[in-house]
Amino acid sequence: MPRPLHFQILFAILCIFTCAPLTAEDQPAPEKKGETIALADGQLALVAPADWVRKKPKSNIIEHEFAQPAAEGETIDGRITIMGAGGEVQANIDRWINQFQQPDGSATKEKAKVEKKTIAEMEVHVVDISGTYMDSPAGPFAGGKTVPREDYRMLGAIIIAPKLGNYFIKFYGPAKTVAAGEPGFAKMLETLKVVGN
Repeated sequence: MPRPLHFQILFAILCIFTCAPLTAEDQPAPEKKGETIALADGQLALVAPADWVRKKPKSNIIEHEFAQPAAEGETIDGRITIMGAGGEVQANIDRWINQFQQPDGSATKEKAKVEKKTIAEMEVHVVDISGTYMDSPAGPFAGGKTVPREDYRMLGAIIIAPKLGNYFIKFYGPAKTVAAGEPGFAKMLETLKVVGN
């Protein structure tokens, strides 16, 4: 028995709305990709998190600088600096640790977390430090007055690239902001690779 005309019209209308292709507005937005960071004259590379914002380096010894947008409830962005440098690994880790003080007066070195990894056949030392950060607005080697910044955290990495040099990544800021950026920081380190000879 044929269906009444009004059923046929209703069926046709439903098909128009449910079977029509998605418009540009309906399509899911493409996943934003992070910027590729070149080091060692392009012989090393890693990919920055997509939400990092490139900034002009505050010092000419810094090769790349980014900002991690402030977490909800915070007003200060996290700062990320990337640079090549020399010096013994432990001495540099100790320098980072000494930039922090603990509110209870305990030793920061006892609370800092240090881990050694192997990524792309390179040695990578990862540091996690929290406490009151003694900020040096003029730079760590310029001397001058330091500004205590309470409830700060720093994630650092020292990449040992044979024949290419050592590279330092420092990500610091309010603890909540750094915590929000921690997964991206860890993922970025895993993208480290050699891209040339």
